[in-house]
Amino acid sequence: MKRYLSSILVLSTIKTDLFAAEAGMPQLDPTYWASQAFWLVLVFSVLYISIAKFYLPKIKKNLDDRENKIKEDLDDANNLKTLSEKKLREYEFALENSKKEVTKILLESKNKLDKDIKNKKEVMEKEIEIEISKAQKEILDLKNNSINSINNISKEITSNMIEKISGDKLNESSVKAAVEEISKKNIGKYL
Repeated sequence: MKRYLSSILVLSTIKTDLFAAEAGMPQLDPTYWASQAFWLVLVFSVLYISIAKFYLPKIKKNLDDRENKIKEDLDDANNLKTLSEKKLREYEFALENSKKEVTKILLESKNKLDKDIKNKKEVMEKEIEIEISKAQKEILDLKNNSINSINNISKEITSNMIEKISGDKLNESSVKAAVEEISKKNIGKYL
């Protein structure tokens, strides 16, 4: 519909006398159309050439520079990503190795500490055994000495008691034999 209306409008302007040209609009007067076409072609040619030769190359250069900058930035980002992944793998490898090293050091320290403890324990057990045997020897000596001391004291007390009770002094060998016989029978109860 629009085409139809526009074609009617164009035909009506061609067929009719151009009242607007007579009224003072020279651009609608067909006598000036050649000069108008010349200036139109000249202005649009200058505009086209200036845009094509000056402005478009600058715009194209700016767009190319942007595109190159973006590509360089993406390449740098990919390189940095690759480098960071490599560093991350190196870090993880170093961390794993250090964990293994720490485990190894702990195991070696534990084994060394266990050996030291075992050696010190054996030394202390030997010292304790020596001290126990010394103590047992001293106890045995004390027992033997105490039996003799008890026998001597018992002999003296018995001699003194018999002498005080009866007034006679008994033979020491008979008192000694009686005390030793009684102490042999009863000494097992107390020692």
